[in-house]
Amino acid sequence: MTRGNKKQGHTDTLRLTYSALYLAIAMVLPLITGQIPEIGKALCPMHIPALLCGFVCGWPWGLAVGLIAPVMRSVIFGMPAMVPGAVAMSFELAVYGGVAGWLHSRLSDKPGMIWAELLAAMILGRVVWGAARLVIAGVTGNAFTWALFISGAITTAVPGIILQLVLIPILVIAMERAGLSLNSGKRKNME
Repeated sequence: MTRGNKKQGHTDTLRLTYSALYLAIAMVLPLITGQIPEIGKALCPMHIPALLCGFVCGWPWGLAVGLIAPVMRSVIFGMPAMVPGAVAMSFELAVYGGVAGWLHSRLSDKPGMIWAELLAAMILGRVVWGAARLVIAGVTGNAFTWALFISGAITTAVPGIILQLVLIPILVIAMERAGLSLNSGKRKNME
C-alpha cells in the first residue's frame, strides 16, 4: 500500500468514526430534549448532528447520517413515529447533511460563507421535508396543508433554527481551526 493510499484509508476511517459519532449523537440528543415534547420539537435536536456531519465529513457522510438517523431512532426508541415523522425527516436530514457538505467543499474560504451554506441546506431540507410530507399524506389519505407546512417547517422550529444558525458555524469553525475537519475541496483547515 502506498503512502497516499494509507493516508486516504486513514481519512476514510476517521470519516466513518466521526459519522458513527454523529449518528450516536442523533440517537441520544433527543432523549435530553424530548422529556418535554414541545421543547424537543422546537429545538430540532437531530438536525444538528446531520448538519455537522455534512460540514465536517463531507456530503456523502452527512447525507447517510441524515438518512439513517430518524428511521433508526424510530425503530429503536419509537420516536419519531415512522410515518409520517421519521420517513419525511429522513429525507429532510439527508438533504441537510448532503447540501451542507457539498456546498462547504465548493464555496470560497471566506468565513461568512458558512452561514450561506447552512441557510441553503436548511431551506432545501425544509422544502424536501414538505414535499415528503405531501407525498406521504397523499398515500395515507391524510391532509397536509400549506398552514401545516409553515407550522412544522418554520413556526414551531424557530428556536431550533436560531440554535442551528448560532451553534453550527461556531462548532464547524472551531473544528476547522483545530484541524479536525475532513471535508475536502476548496475549504482547507484554517491556520
